[in-house]
Amino acid sequence: MEWPVLYGILGVVVAVLVFLYIRLRKKMKNRAEEQQNLVEQHKQTVSLLILDKRMDKITNANMPKSVMEQVPKVYKLKKVPLVKAKMGPQVMDFLCEESIFDKIPVKKSVNVEIAGIFIAGIKSDKPKSKKK
Repeated sequence: MEWPVLYGILGVVVAVLVFLYIRLRKKMKNRAEEQQNLVEQHKQTVSLLILDKRMDKITNANMPKSVMEQVPKVYKLKKVPLVKAKMGPQVMDFLCEESIFDKIPVKKSVNVEIAGIFIAGIKSDKPKSKKK
């Protein structure tokens, strides 16, 4: 084979890879938007006492089996931000975004927006005290 033929084949392969990358990126963006809309629909404001926060694998978290079965394999290998908090009498592990993870204070009571086991946002550092 001559060089121009090899360059032509290489150009076609690169063009196909770029096309596939763009389509995959658009598909992933749509999925992320759908998930964000779902979180926005189901979030509730609750008061949590933050006990601990750490970056750890989700397999090391104290999550129910039904949740662990639904987690993609990629996230089982990756370290994610986990927050151990007390909600009422229960001590639970929550997932959160890294931007929110940095703002959460440890050993304090915080009003947060949760959607299932996902912390979607922080309302305030202290819950409002009720005056009698």
